Amino acid sequence: MNAAKNLMFNNYKNMELDSYLKEKLRESGYGGVEIQKTPIGTRITLYVTRPGLVIGRKGVGIKDLTTKLESNFGLNNPQVSVMEIEIPELNAKIMANRIGQLIERGTAFRRAAIWTLNTVMNAGALGTEVSIAGKLRSERAHFEKHSVGIIPKSGDLADRVVKVAVTNVLTKMGLMGIQLRIVLKNEIPTEFQFNEEIKEKESTEKTDDSSSTLDKEDDQNLPIGSTPDNKDTHSKPKKQEKKDISKQSNSADVVQHQNNTAKKSISDSDNHIKSNNNTNQVIEAKSVS
Repeated sequence: MNAAKNLMFNNYKNMELDSYLKEKLRESGYGGVEIQKTPIGTRITLYVTRPGLVIGRKGVGIKDLTTKLESNFGLNNPQVSVMEIEIPELNAKIMANRIGQLIERGTAFRRAAIWTLNTVMNAGALGTEVSIAGKLRSERAHFEKHSVGIIPKSGDLADRVVKVAVTNVLTKMGLMGIQLRIVLKNEIPTEFQFNEEIKEKESTEKTDDSSSTLDKEDDQNLPIGSTPDNKDTHSKPKKQEKKDISKQSNSADVVQHQNNTAKKSISDSDNHIKSNNNTNQVIEAKSVS
């Protein structure tokens, strides 16, 4: 078989499997399926809102589903796993099925559409659109469209962000088609923003790197046997050197002042002794005369 034909055949089988599971697991809140083929077998992951109904008591429900998938679709050793959907309001298939169930119970289609819009937007969607077509009010078919928020229609953004689901409802008036579009806010890529703080941080980092390189060069230029610690101890700042010089000059002045005072006191004492000797000599001369 050709590669293109093989791809088309696989896609057709997957579409049949999806439609079968949609009808089989409608009450369980079916939200989608992932099929992965491995050398061991086929791995099938089901996304539902109520996994307990799919698994059944003691795993009976999931065993019956596995045997039916293997017999009806020819899957090799299917391994079925069930996952619960965290936010079902943002799943297009689940919400489209809810609209169909409301219309089948007799709810007006406009009320069902508006309720769906409010529920989806309150769950955190960027935009929602509901299109309902068929015999709505009279024998003549027409359609109505209700939308809220931002809804991309074309381009790569629409393919990545918008989730589409289609379902059909059979009423007394005839067949009614429902199409639901949900725009997911989390799937939108973030916009580019230039942050000036990052630029300032880079400039400061560059200056720090340049200063560190200069310190390394100074360390390399040290003489043999010396260490950066010795360098730091011997190389003092200019202000510290000035303070040390001023302290030394002040101490020299104090010592010189002390020496001068000592010399002055010695000279004073010598003069006093000389004056005493002179007075004694005068007294002796008077007594002799």
